[in-house]
Amino acid sequence: MNAIKASAQLMIQKIIAENMPEESVIQALKNHDFGSKKVYLVAIAKAAWTMAKAATDYLGEKIEKGVVITKYEHAMGDLPNLDIFEAGHPTPDEATVLATQKVIELISDLTDRDEVLFLVSGGGSALFEAPQDGITLEELAKLNNDMLASGADIVEINMIRKRLSKVKAGRFAGLCQPASVFAVVLSDVLGDRLDTIASGPAAPDESTVEDAMTVVAKYNLALSAAQKTYLSQETPKALDNVKTVITGSVRALCESASKAAMELGFTPYILTTTLNCEASEAGRFLASIATGTVAGVTHFKRPCVIIAGGETVVNLKGTGKGGRNQELVLSAAEGISGLANTLIFSLGSDGTDGPTEAAGGIVDGQTATKLKAEKLDIDQILANNDSYHGLKAIDSLIITGPTGTNVNDVSVILCK
Repeated sequence: MNAIKASAQLMIQKIIAENMPEESVIQALKNHDFGSKKVYLVAIAKAAWTMAKAATDYLGEKIEKGVVITKYEHAMGDLPNLDIFEAGHPTPDEATVLATQKVIELISDLTDRDEVLFLVSGGGSALFEAPQDGITLEELAKLNNDMLASGADIVEINMIRKRLSKVKAGRFAGLCQPASVFAVVLSDVLGDRLDTIASGPAAPDESTVEDAMTVVAKYNLALSAAQKTYLSQETPKALDNVKTVITGSVRALCESASKAAMELGFTPYILTTTLNCEASEAGRFLASIATGTVAGVTHFKRPCVIIAGGETVVNLKGTGKGGRNQELVLSAAEGISGLANTLIFSLGSDGTDGPTEAAGGIVDGQTATKLKAEKLDIDQILANNDSYHGLKAIDSLIITGPTGTNVNDVSVILCK
């Protein structure tokens, strides 16, 4: 492994390690007084087990009981007084609905002497779901897949999903009444909009019926009669039983990347924390920045690390396998071809990029040449959305396994 790739690998390890949620959860709990109330824990989404583990370690027997819902293979053992479920992501499945029903049963008889500790992270829109009456899970799955394939961003997708659910758009907090809710949130949404993170189960909904119908028209979404009915109904706009603390976000992810870069002898530059465009466009853009930096025509001075946080989208056209981070770096490979001491990596902080076990990918000045040696064409791979197999063929995937956190993606240029 060459020196610049070794630096990138160290950066990846440090970025993930600094954004694990345990300490953030404990700090939020230290600053909250449950008083004499009984505490019931509900943790949802990709970081649910890790967040629940931190809470149980800190609160101990103060927690009466609770439910944890996370992605398949993300639970790491039993936790005291908690029922743990694994379910489907990015598309909800029968396990999702069954686990969510357990949550509804848990909170159904609470009083004003009780408090729900609600631990939320990215992926909650799929992993916490109770469809409205008359809407099937199959219909939700199809609509969800249609939106994902269309290139809709997370705010637009959640705007639709929340209206078709009994637990999204503040409705979960409504079901908890008269109990209070203390929500501790890891944000995977640009701008940290509480009504969008996990589709806002405990947050008033800022979007309107008109907003939702604009999304439907924009992506020409096919809706059933029942879906049209619920999309025409307004969502809760106020909640008086919820207190929320955001404990992690993409900004912290980028700051961790900046700190790691300095420790490795690079000058860090945070380009943006709101990267939000087609993954292939982002890849070509970052490649142009890298090329300009090597040529000395940008304001970035080598050795440097240029950081972009956010979440790109992929407009699916092919039948291949990949994710937004893998597509981003592969789209950058041709632009930096031949450049020495230049590298671009991109990864999802949760350790999973699209429907793959890869967290993302890493490319350098030799990537395009290596692909040609394998008789693989970058344009053809991208046209088929098959970045996973392209990068795997040249050992350029980033594999971390489930990380226990989820605070968006980070894309990084290294130039020595």
